[in-house]
Amino acid sequence: MDVEEIAHEIVDSVIKVHRALGPGLLESAYQKCLAYELRKRGLRVECEVGLPITYDGHTIDVGYRIDMLVEECVLIENKSVDHLLPIHHAQVLTYLKLRGLRLGLLINWNVRLAKEGIKRILNGWPQQARRQEVSDLGR
Repeated sequence: MDVEEIAHEIVDSVIKVHRALGPGLLESAYQKCLAYELRKRGLRVECEVGLPITYDGHTIDVGYRIDMLVEECVLIENKSVDHLLPIHHAQVLTYLKLRGLRLGLLINWNVRLAKEGIKRILNGWPQQARRQEVSDLGR
């Protein structure tokens, strides 16, 4: 399965979980249900994956955690907030860079429709392609 197929399964799973639970719960509840749904589909899912940083040639564990890592290639950051802020996008992009990944999904579960809360974030693509990919999500 390539990264786009994995992303499709994740988005489909997010929609399924959100339809069942609706908005208003803690992100940890959604994360556990999403992990369950993805594993049911045969995907490898790791939760709360440690993310050390490298500074001045040294690896330093400062307690950062990736919410979810699917098939070791798609990062998921779960939020349950009134609205996403630019810092949430920056967080995902930084995590992608630190982990050496290209695709992250920032998911806000506190929305009326799940597709309104799914943001696709790409690392290492030209800015124009990044804007196009984000606008294409949910079509």
